[in-house]
Amino acid sequence: FAMAGKLLVVPMDGSHWFTMQLVVKELIHRGHEVVLIVPEVSWQLGKSSNFTVKTYSTDYTLEELNQHFKTFSDFQWKAQPQNLLSLVMSPSNDIFGQLFLHCRNLFKDTKLIEYIKESSFDAIFLDPFDMCGLIVAKYFSLPSVVFTRGAFCHYLEEGTQCPSPLSYVPRLFLAFSDAMTFRERVRNHIFHLEEHLFCPHFLKNAVEVASEILQTTVTPYDLY
Repeated sequence: FAMAGKLLVVPMDGSHWFTMQLVVKELIHRGHEVVLIVPEVSWQLGKSSNFTVKTYSTDYTLEELNQHFKTFSDFQWKAQPQNLLSLVMSPSNDIFGQLFLHCRNLFKDTKLIEYIKESSFDAIFLDPFDMCGLIVAKYFSLPSVVFTRGAFCHYLEEGTQCPSPLSYVPRLFLAFSDAMTFRERVRNHIFHLEEHLFCPHFLKNAVEVASEILQTTVTPYDLY
């Protein structure tokens, strides 16, 4: 039997947390000690009494977060972006910039940072879509366990050297299966090339925050 461990959890808010919390509950059920670190302003994070939760303040209010999400959802479900360029360059993506910047607030909380240092966690459980978990893992040199429903951009599989052949693995946002036609495979390859062009723009704020916190210039590949 495996021994129980001490796990730091850095979740992402919204629907991502709905699936992740099921795993967290099972880890607790199996005897692991779990601590969540979450922003004070959130939709769902830390709303369960079963978890040990540590919070940190943010520079934004719940009303501002809701407004950013409304702009994002209106664009996604009403305007229906036609390609990756329109998706990544859309003003609706301000919500992701907001979510990435909360990591700076985390590291401004000196008491919380000291708590993490002194707690001797065995590993960190994170959602890579919110790159704050990756930054925390790098900062504290913690082994990471990644939980995701699908990786946007190409950094996760390439950074971890995980095989992801484009002829069989469809990119996110493409409604293809693993049994693609020739035309779909060509479209999948083109979409992958578009990711290399536009994903650096999408992750610009996150990379800037990571470089500031880690006090060295980093790329997304450095965080995976």
